[in-house]
Amino acid sequence: MNATTQRKRVVVTGLGATTPIGGDVASTWAALLAGKSGVGELREEWAAELPVRIAARVEVEPLDVLDRVEARTLDRSQQFAIIAAREAWAQAGKPDVEKERLGVVFASGIGGVTTLLNQYDVLREKGPRRVSPHTVPMLMPNGPAAAVGLDLQARAGVHTPVSACASGAEAIAYGLEMIRTGRADVVVCGGTEAAIHPLPLAAFAAMRAMSTRNDEPLRASRPYDKGRDGFIMGEGAGAVVLESEEHAKARGATILGEIAGAGITSDGYHIAAPDPEGRGVVRALRAALESADLSPSDVTHINAHATSTPAGDVAEAKAIREVFGAAADTVVVTAPKSTFGHLLGAAGAVEAIATLLSVTQHIVPPTLNLDDRDDDVDLDVVTVDPRPLRVGPAISNAFGFGGHNVVLVIQPA
Repeated sequence: MNATTQRKRVVVTGLGATTPIGGDVASTWAALLAGKSGVGELREEWAAELPVRIAARVEVEPLDVLDRVEARTLDRSQQFAIIAAREAWAQAGKPDVEKERLGVVFASGIGGVTTLLNQYDVLREKGPRRVSPHTVPMLMPNGPAAAVGLDLQARAGVHTPVSACASGAEAIAYGLEMIRTGRADVVVCGGTEAAIHPLPLAAFAAMRAMSTRNDEPLRASRPYDKGRDGFIMGEGAGAVVLESEEHAKARGATILGEIAGAGITSDGYHIAAPDPEGRGVVRALRAALESADLSPSDVTHINAHATSTPAGDVAEAKAIREVFGAAADTVVVTAPKSTFGHLLGAAGAVEAIATLLSVTQHIVPPTLNLDDRDDDVDLDVVTVDPRPLRVGPAISNAFGFGGHNVVLVIQPA
């Protein structure tokens, strides 16, 4: 990007979400502040033999929101995406934008995995003639982006970053770049995931990445706590409407906040384990701050990736301390996966929304279940009750298997 492109301000005019603690942004945010957990026991018969029998399902089922005929041709991840995108689009005032200047970037870490697995069962049990003709559009990783793009008739480009648990944040970073480089005036960005199914659960459990605290679902996700033993799988979606500041002001839109910068790096270390020193995260943090023309001392809040895994939480904490130094003592940190679990490809988008609400409403939600902080986590983590936040920019972290690191800088309007 040249200097002129870099200075173009990109603002947020709409937010949308469906999560394990709320069917929209307002209910999700209220539940975050209240310290409500969305984790529960899986009661399906297929869960009985799994080593992990807890997860965080959405609070509001998509069929309670969508027309059943429409929903029948959409994978569950696509249903979530449509719900979140429509909420964000409505809050943005359904912008009157040329379709050739409207883009979509909607990510998923796994895509239509439940469709793939369910239709394979149909093939085996009932034969090829019973396989749904909608199977391919429903299982495609780009299916959620395509569904949102078609719903809005977007023609500036419809894209799908797939970077595991960093996917939702990378979608927002890509949308930021689309506007800064002049490809679009408005971009609907987000992430979605619907992978609560026996195979993904068994596979993650086989990696020993998930908590097996089956008898205590509400206390199972424990970021930064000495007793943490893995993440809790969640599902849902988050969406934001991004616009150039010029476009938003010209149409009289309400500006909710600004995506001021982004940093994207890769570890080059291991397919699933983080660099123990967090060196890739360090570079992503510094790149994001440089992109936003900020210094560490400017930042007031960090929404941490902190999934409740033994290695990942410490690596991120070390990286934050490396970049922020003494300034880390004045940065308020929260880890919302303790509340709604790990939404995988949707996590970065939903947590970017939470970060924006923190900086605009000047309050940080608590981290649940942090009873005995790890000695290697030298951060000011909010626990028990929400904490007031001074005005200033914030950072939202998102990292994924494969060594993907995405850092967003979000600030009030």
